Amino acid sequence: MTSSARPISLDDAVDRLGLGPFQWRLLAICGLTWAADAMEVLLMGFALPGISAAFGLERGSADATLLLTATFAGMFVGALFWGWLADRIGRRAVFLTTVALGVVFGLAGAFAPSVAWLLVARFLTGFAIGGTLPVDYAMMAEFVPTPWRGRFLVYLESFWAVGTVMVAGLAWYLSTVFEPAEAWRWLLGLAALPGLIGLVARLGIPDSPRSLLVRGEERAARAALERVARANGTALPDAPLQVPPPAPRVTPAALFAGALRRRTVLLALVWFGLSLGYYGIFTWLPSYLRAGGLDLGAVYRTTLLLALAQVPGYLLSAYLVERVGRRGTLAGFLGVSAVAAFLFLLAGTPGTVLGTSALLSAALLGAWGALYAYTPELFPTPLRTTGMGFVSGMARLASLLSPSLGALLLTGQLAVALGLFAACFALAAVCAWLIGVETRGRQLSEAAMPENAA
Repeated sequence: MTSSARPISLDDAVDRLGLGPFQWRLLAICGLTWAADAMEVLLMGFALPGISAAFGLERGSADATLLLTATFAGMFVGALFWGWLADRIGRRAVFLTTVALGVVFGLAGAFAPSVAWLLVARFLTGFAIGGTLPVDYAMMAEFVPTPWRGRFLVYLESFWAVGTVMVAGLAWYLSTVFEPAEAWRWLLGLAALPGLIGLVARLGIPDSPRSLLVRGEERAARAALERVARANGTALPDAPLQVPPPAPRVTPAALFAGALRRRTVLLALVWFGLSLGYYGIFTWLPSYLRAGGLDLGAVYRTTLLLALAQVPGYLLSAYLVERVGRRGTLAGFLGVSAVAAFLFLLAGTPGTVLGTSALLSAALLGAWGALYAYTPELFPTPLRTTGMGFVSGMARLASLLSPSLGALLLTGQLAVALGLFAACFALAAVCAWLIGVETRGRQLSEAAMPENAA
């Protein structure tokens, strides 16, 4: 490297390396873990009938609600802790640790001898996988060139649908092989295995060069970029990297300083409202369908169809975030979700119930895709995973409340529950629009500058 060469920014370096095998491999690896996380988050809704049969729990009992809540409680704590830690020590260490712990605690739940032990195992599983969200999306955002970044972040979120299909299909199959009181243990054990595969695959991924550079490790940052260049068959420019000013000590309080305060609060409200409605509906949906008279096989088949309905929502979101922009796509999908929840309430036949719930499923996952593309771009590098951890923590806080509110679906108060969830989606749409910042086509160093906030 010639000392006289003009330094280039990290954003320019990543853009010049282009899109290639490295990014696609990273997407597959992070996507596999994200699908595994989706299975862990949603499987208690599928396992609850069998757990209730095994331990004699009554429908809608406090223990049943706690079992649905335990994973989200762990994710709330984990998102705040792991997101902060990843900004302090680097992405890769947390990238590996959280997946390993998720596998261990997930398997432990399958062998739980009592409800109390199962609650602890599910809390610890949630604590572990709560860290994959802020870290995975920061890693993906920091390795993908600007023109493709939003689309790739939606692609990563679309693996949630893969995990949903996998857990629904696995639950359906196990219900045909085992009695419910035995099938749930197989479900919890098998759902933990994809995370093990993801852990092995992650060993070959370097730390984020952006995170390394901010922490003053210029040589390691350049080595990481060289690995990207070799994988993509391109060359890293023969110029030094621009070293940013030393990063201040990262504390969550920095999220509420200056212009970052507005976007942090509005983003937190979007994550809270979307999560409250999504999990309030879909956590209890299998039990709601079961209470309506469907056998377990029919419940799982219906849930599988609704999971497949998420795919068009993701594909449309991936197109719109680059065509229309992040903010408009997010607000639009949230608005459609509010309308779809209201239509679901009015549905009076099995066909219209399935149709409106499929529309709701597609719209909600389109909103999630846009939100995951938008959020990491709104925080500067020293605070990216801290910010992701905080707003996703607000989503987990909503998830703690959603099982209790979703239980209204089982007690005949459908109008109250769906009306509340529709209002949450509508409020989230307004908050998304009020953020006032569009990050489409902008490099991360520019997109995350607080001075650009409206």
